[in-house]
Amino acid sequence: MTVDLKGANVLVTGGAGFLATNYILNLVEKGANVRATLHNKEPKTIVEGVEYIKTDLRDLANCEAAVKGMDYVFHCAANTQGAGVIATTPMVHVTPNVVMNTHLMEAAYVEGIKKFVFIGSGASYPDTGDRPVTEPEMLDEHPSTVYHAVAWMKRYAEILCETYATHLKKPMPCLVIRPSNVYGPWDKYDPKSSHVTAAMIRKVFERQTPIEVWGTGEDIRDLIYIDDFMEGSFKAFDCEDEYLAVNVCSGYGVTVKDILNTAIEAESFDNNDVRFDPSKPSTVPIRLISNEYAKEKINFEAKTSLLDGIKKTCDWLRANPKALG
Repeated sequence: MTVDLKGANVLVTGGAGFLATNYILNLVEKGANVRATLHNKEPKTIVEGVEYIKTDLRDLANCEAAVKGMDYVFHCAANTQGAGVIATTPMVHVTPNVVMNTHLMEAAYVEGIKKFVFIGSGASYPDTGDRPVTEPEMLDEHPSTVYHAVAWMKRYAEILCETYATHLKKPMPCLVIRPSNVYGPWDKYDPKSSHVTAAMIRKVFERQTPIEVWGTGEDIRDLIYIDDFMEGSFKAFDCEDEYLAVNVCSGYGVTVKDILNTAIEAESFDNNDVRFDPSKPSTVPIRLISNEYAKEKINFEAKTSLLDGIKKTCDWLRANPKALG
């Protein structure tokens, strides 16, 4: 059953972020009345008709004000950083996020929100090596050591979602979306905070010489283009289950070298000089995520190839050069 969002009041938190920006654009296209929260960053683009509010969601009163009058919540706000920051100061991912997630869910519950959407993380899963991890395995083992802090923060938020949705007399339906590595328009392209795909695309797009790559280039990740991710998200949103946790991913892995070489092909950057630096921090060697449950439960399967997705991203960067900062 498709949820009719026309005229619905929808809160999107973290309105300056990559996923939030795309959710806002999609929700407005679907006819929703959108309110978006901002903290210490400006929105990537001002979307006409959206109510932007600057607030600190670590404060319960601010959360209560943000959800007032809303029907649905898409909670995208989070303190996130790249591999370098994770390796050196992992607690930046924990304390502010735990406080914010807890206060916002409580405020949403008291307000009577019809569905609360939480963005989880594929990094929360235990290590399954070269076998794609499935949804029921989330708590089977500890997460990878490098993700310990952020993974348990996300896991705790998922437990809160499940509690509100299934363990209270008056439940609040909750959806947990577990993304793989999403890339595309409105991503973070700042070298200090960008993830690997955006970083590789920028280096090739700008024809940097040399192209310096952290690690050996052999790390394997599941990548999904943002338009596919949005399609999967809204198919999951339409599901009538009181609680649903689902992977939204491509279902196959690519190496960092694959990403780089595909970007080079997409941009026809033939005279390049690639240099890998194994001394720089990376994360886990392999992280594969299963898409079998998404195909069965919400009839979703990603369609955009890596080459097409990177081409679309580069075309978008040409039309939006300010995105590079």
